[in-house]
Amino acid sequence: MTTPISAPPRIVILDSFTLNPGDLSWAGLEELGYSLEIHDRTPPELVRERTAGAPIVLTNKTVLSGELLRGLPELRFIGVLATGYNVVDIAAATERRIPVSNVPGYAAPSVAQAVFALLLELANRTGDHARAVAAGRWTTSRDFCFWDTPLVELSGLTFGIVGYGAIGHAVAGIARAFGMRVIVQSRRPVANEENVTLDDLFARADVVSLHCPLTAATERLVNTERLGRMKTSAFLINTGRGGLVDEAALASALNQGQIAGAGLDVLSREPSVADNPLLSARNCFITPHIAWATKAARERLLAITVANVRAFLAGAPQNLVTPAA
Repeated sequence: MTTPISAPPRIVILDSFTLNPGDLSWAGLEELGYSLEIHDRTPPELVRERTAGAPIVLTNKTVLSGELLRGLPELRFIGVLATGYNVVDIAAATERRIPVSNVPGYAAPSVAQAVFALLLELANRTGDHARAVAAGRWTTSRDFCFWDTPLVELSGLTFGIVGYGAIGHAVAGIARAFGMRVIVQSRRPVANEENVTLDDLFARADVVSLHCPLTAATERLVNTERLGRMKTSAFLINTGRGGLVDEAALASALNQGQIAGAGLDVLSREPSVADNPLLSARNCFITPHIAWATKAARERLLAITVANVRAFLAGAPQNLVTPAA
């Protein structure tokens, strides 16, 4: 049973800006009757001060450590404004019997779309060729067309999906629409899909796309050994978490031509650090963690967050990533 809230009725959002830079409404949370305290961003040194005394805390990427949670006796509920919840010390929250809810599935259409935006850039190099046209190269061309890199047809290729949740399922549907064969690696049985081992998937796939959570077991699952199993013509796509990839190993594989290219929306440290070797790696396209960020996806994220808080207040928390109390 959920512990009643005796602290002042206050909801604190620690890092609201990426979810709502001003184009969404907070009305759903305001209607709950609690004081709503909204912070665009919260640096580490202010997390304790801003969460002190709050029974409900919502966070996207602001870390809630075990030490912090043990020092917040009034805290009753944590809502993660994302699907991934590695920013919260789940063991400490469980120890304190604090329910933690996330927002699963909200971004599946948007992330699946971004996967193919990255893949098509690798396959067609649309941006590079458009910039070449803008620079006048087509105007001065001796032929009616030109291309600077091999153009890759996706139809008939094998698309490997690591992690087969809502996003992986959506990606599979688009891959099939392109005429690709789909293989998956999933911890659970998957109906109507060819479920293979990780090593088999990396060896067979022409495209490997990562959609599993970042855990101790999946950290750096893309490493030197698995990159060495990939075809030299293969592409790697990561819209999951940067920590799934050994970035130095991937940069080396790209620069040595071990694989043909990578499309990444996430890095191990965000914002990126200037010395990340992937920033200058060969055939590596990086976007700034925006696969989730369409307005439609953010609207769903906020609506589910409101529903999560309502469910907690009603004594029946949903979308729990901690054991039910």
